[in-house]
Amino acid sequence: MRITALSGGVGGARFLRGLLDALAERRAAGPGGDATGPADEVVVIGNTADDVTLHGLRVCPDLDSVMYTLGGGADDERGWGRAGETFAVARELAAHGDPPEWFSLGDRDLATHVLRSRLLAEGAPLSAVTRRLCERWRPGVELLPMTDDRVETHVVVDAAGLPEEGSVRSPLADGLAGPGERALHFQEWWVRHHAAPAARRIAVAGARAARPGP
Repeated sequence: MRITALSGGVGGARFLRGLLDALAERRAAGPGGDATGPADEVVVIGNTADDVTLHGLRVCPDLDSVMYTLGGGADDERGWGRAGETFAVARELAAHGDPPEWFSLGDRDLATHVLRSRLLAEGAPLSAVTRRLCERWRPGVELLPMTDDRVETHVVVDAAGLPEEGSVRSPLADGLAGPGERALHFQEWWVRHHAAPAARRIAVAGARAARPGP
């Protein structure tokens, strides 16, 4: 059986883990309890509209959550990131005053972002880069980004009282905000500000020009 699933990050990854467990149980409970037959094929189309560039590295939180969770490397207790993570590099960046300090990338997690960013800079599409990363994690699904094009969600809010320092800068945000407004990257609005600033509108920058992934 071929199954296609749409997935976000942590919640989607946990759903997919349950789905794979249920499919394995169904196969084992089949005629003769034969779990050696052809496996079900699961294709996951992952959200990339929450992707963000931090410290010059392209971070794909939802793709990584699926990859780590299904590959056995996620921190289930914390709910995000790698198990056994440390944050020495994040502390050093903070000591240098290199923002944003509100989004800490773990030392193990950084390896993923360094490799992804290098391959993207060399011209590889995100779908090919994701396949390359999955060679290590073997998540048991075919993980595809929804598009190879850059798409980012920004939340347009009232600019009054919002700090400029440590804010995410993205060329995709140009022109999204009017007078007295700020376009916050979704990660900044959600992680830094805990979704407190009232949203005037949500803009998925780049979506109109984006082409579906392969």
